[in-house]
Amino acid sequence: MHELGILYNIVERVMEVVDGNQLTEVEAIVLTVGENSGVIPSYLHACYPAAVDGTMLEKTALEVQLVTANGVCAKCEKVFVVSEEKGICPACGSHEHELISGEEFMIKEIRAR
Repeated sequence: MHELGILYNIVERVMEVVDGNQLTEVEAIVLTVGENSGVIPSYLHACYPAAVDGTMLEKTALEVQLVTANGVCAKCEKVFVVSEEKGICPACGSHEHELISGEEFMIKEIRAR
């Protein structure tokens, strides 16, 4: 479960923003997580309390926004949801596609009061 290590890094980065902007309270940390990023949202939520323990972020909410893995077909250029179609273009049946979303992982927003 590498999510705990990821969250420790996120907490570190958020604390840099908090210190740099002299924030006194953070309401929420919003993450964007791609379906194919290798990060499991439920594990992020499970590990979050341990990552913020002893910091000013203990009462901060964690919000995770999942980004669907979309691909564009190499043959007919149709955009489709890769996971729903099992990687097969629903228009032409090709297995060849380029992933155009779904590998993202980033801090989208630090919501402060």
